[in-house]
Formats: sequence, structure tokens, C-alpha cells
Amino acid sequence: MTSRSPGSAPPAVALTGVRKLFDGVAAVDGLDLTVERAQVLALLGPNGAGKTTTVEMCEGFLAPDAGQVRVLGLDPIRESAALRPRIGVMLQGGGAYPGSKAGEMLDLVASYSADPLDPAWLLRSLGLEEARRTPYRRLSGGQQQRLSLACALVGRPELVFLDEPTAGLDAQARLLVWELIDALRRDGVSVLLTTHLMDEAEELADQLVIIDHGTVVAAGTPREVTRRGAEGQLHVDAAPGLDVAALRAALPSGFAVRESTPGRYLVEGAIAPATVTTVATWAADQDTLVRDIQVDQRSLQDVFLELTGRDLRG
Repeated sequence: MTSRSPGSAPPAVALTGVRKLFDGVAAVDGLDLTVERAQVLALLGPNGAGKTTTVEMCEGFLAPDAGQVRVLGLDPIRESAALRPRIGVMLQGGGAYPGSKAGEMLDLVASYSADPLDPAWLLRSLGLEEARRTPYRRLSGGQQQRLSLACALVGRPELVFLDEPTAGLDAQARLLVWELIDALRRDGVSVLLTTHLMDEAEELADQLVIIDHGTVVAAGTPREVTRRGAEGQLHVDAAPGLDVAALRAALPSGFAVRESTPGRYLVEGAIAPATVTTVATWAADQDTLVRDIQVDQRSLQDVFLELTGRDLRG
């Protein structure tokens, strides 16, 4: 892909005070959101949080009831003709003709672009070369997902909207897609990503935005989001069902211990090096393997549950 420089161009995505109602209920309520150039932003939220509505307004499929949406500096509805060639959209449904062959579908999408990527190269990069002549309906779910990604990228977009890009993929294909998204960022392409996979969001995103009930409840880098409010906390991953009262008794006074989720324990207090040593020694005495210890940093799952009270999948 051809390298681009962000320069002084407007943000890839800028939403200001955006509101969208359905049957009098706000799906998006005063939302401010910015995706900078050459940045990967992961938009997270439980089902019904307003993610899909937000992305569809950015893509020009919905008009906001209030506020302003700008994509690459353009109004995605009034200036859609100018915007469409500059963005790529990956849909969960794929959007392909069931009888069309994978290569034919990608060639067709490429023909709409003035300067497309080489479709054959893109098929090879996504592990689809052997499926080039396979009808879409006969592709596996993972192959259909990768073809949808290829169709979103073949036009050399400046901005890509990726909806669950690795859903249904095996571990090898998932890593391949991660590498491709990282290559997009290095090439100056902006990415607005929605995903239900916490590790994917933490691995890929420069910025995380968590929304609930149509408003932003947390935003920042993955490290900023997971550290916020975690001072004086020690998180331990081990076997579920350990005796937290016994662990509490092994610690000095002033500490609290609980099993926040099965197999994940929270120790709260004045965390010091001796605290970590005490917890690890106690676990060893119980013949329990500690898989992970985090100080002053929560998992993204912990943050998400605290902010929304719901699992990512709702």
C-alpha cells in the first residue's frame, strides 16, 4: 500500500454532540468521538449501547437527529459521492452475491476504484488464493469473513470501518488479520473497529472508547483505561474457589480480598513488593499455580463490567 502522511488533514472521524432517536428513545445521546489519522480506535459497548448506530451514521446510512458527523472532513450523507471512494466498509453479513466466486467478487469491487490494490495479492495475503474460484456460498464462515475484509481494503481506503473482523476465524487466520490491520496503521490508514474480543481491542487499538446507553463512559489508550481507578489493587489469576478468608489472614491488617469473577481475585490495600511476595507464597503453599499478577492495572473485562454492569456480549 502507498504510504500517506496525516499532515494537517482533519480527523478521520469527528462526532460532536451527536444524538439519534428511535421511537423517542436515544440510541446515541450527545456523543463526542474522534478518530485521528493513522489511528486504530476500538469502539466497545454491550449490545444496545449504540455502537452500530454510531458506525452507521459515520458510514452515511443514518442521519443524526442532532449534532455533527464528519468523516475525512466531509458530511457522510450530503457529500457521500465524494466520501465513498475514500472509505472501506466491512459488514458482518459480507454483502456478496451467493453464487459469485470469491475472486470475481473481489475483482468487481476493485473495478469501482481508480487505483485498487492487486486483488490477487490481497487474496494471497488473506489466505484466500486457493478459494479464488469457490462460490461465496461454499466458502467457510472464516473465508467469507476474510473476503469481506478484502473487499473493504481493495480500494486503498483512507479510513476503514471493521465490524468484528476476526469473528469465526481460527487462531492462525486471526493473527493474519491482526498483522494486516497493523500494516494499515503503519501505512497511514485510519481504522474504526468494533469487536467483542477484549484481547483484540487491547492488542490492536491505539485508543479505546467504551459507550453505554449512547454515551461515552471511558476513553483513552488501553493502558490508561485499564489503570484508571486501579490504584491500590492487586489482581491475581488462579484456580477458582480459593479460600479468600485464608488469603486475607495471610496479609497484614488493612487489606480486603474477594473473588471478583471465577478464578480472578482482587486484593485491595497498600500494595507493596511484600504484598506480591505474600500472595505468591500463599498460593504456592496451597499448591496453586498463579497464572498472572497485575498491580494497579485491571483487565479490560474488569473495567467493562464495572462501567456497564454487563458482559461485552450483553
